[in-house]
Amino acid sequence: MPEIALHTELKPGAELDYETVHRSIPSDVAAALVESGVRNWRIWRDGTHLFHLVEVDDYHRMRDALRNHPANVRWQATVGPLHAKPDDYSGTDDGLPLLWSLTGQLAGKDH
Repeated sequence: MPEIALHTELKPGAELDYETVHRSIPSDVAAALVESGVRNWRIWRDGTHLFHLVEVDDYHRMRDALRNHPANVRWQATVGPLHAKPDDYSGTDDGLPLLWSLTGQLAGKDH
């Protein structure tokens, strides 16, 4: 299962609001994520920095599917204002590049 690591940043002071809305995301947003190939999405926070690990069949296909999905559009209207730079889903990013992994090293791979 491919994994994509992402980094986003919150506006200062938005940390608790972000945590509050993520205690349980709306069920239609969760369903849209699953329908678009997401198997799991985990988020860690360090101050205003958010680190996401997304297990997804095809990251670009997921982004395309969510771009105009009504549940995601509503969700982005909720979480977007909390981010330093809201995601408009227009990019073709590939997430953070993997630098090293233990399993890759043990298998003799670069990462």
